[in-house]
Amino acid sequence: MYRALELLAFGHGLERTRFCFLDRLADCRNILLLGEGDGRCLERLTQLAPSAQIHCLDASRAMLDRAAARLLPATLARVTFEQADILTASFQPDCYDAVVTLFFLDCFTPEQVTAIVSRVSPALCADGRWLFADFALPASGLAHWQARLWLALLYPFFRWQTGLAARALPPSEALLCAQGFRCTAERTFRYGLLRSAVYVIPRTRGAA
Repeated sequence: MYRALELLAFGHGLERTRFCFLDRLADCRNILLLGEGDGRCLERLTQLAPSAQIHCLDASRAMLDRAAARLLPATLARVTFEQADILTASFQPDCYDAVVTLFFLDCFTPEQVTAIVSRVSPALCADGRWLFADFALPASGLAHWQARLWLALLYPFFRWQTGLAARALPPSEALLCAQGFRCTAERTFRYGLLRSAVYVIPRTRGAA
């Protein structure tokens, strides 16, 4: 149902936003993919990063099963599927080259996003990348009011359908920056409503 609604509302905009910077992970060896959903990103990522081991974590067993069903048996050997709540999951330090959150952090409150970044960032190696895609609110103009309208429709819908705790878009990118991440690439779609970015954690974690 969500796939059909996505196409109806945004065409292929969300998919373009998800895939925009995936090729930046081609050289990665270990990738953490959070809240993957139905596996479209996972399938593309296994092709773009053929040497990577991928840890795919999602709260929904049904979504993990759908994601796994997209992959060939040989590719499945490189993917670890874990059903877990990101707010309580634990990770080994310095074990991932990259973490991927695509239309995932918008499901959480600002306090929860802060907790997620705090929990996940130590698992990134020095100079590790955080690939981010999500809805965004342009600063001003007609695009700002169009985005506000879309978000005012989307959040009540997902609260109704999924029991989503968040009631508004969290400032996820500002929270990443507050914990030491630096944006190295960015692109917007649909007049700024959809945004993709690459963040890097400095080699010295306490660096500005």
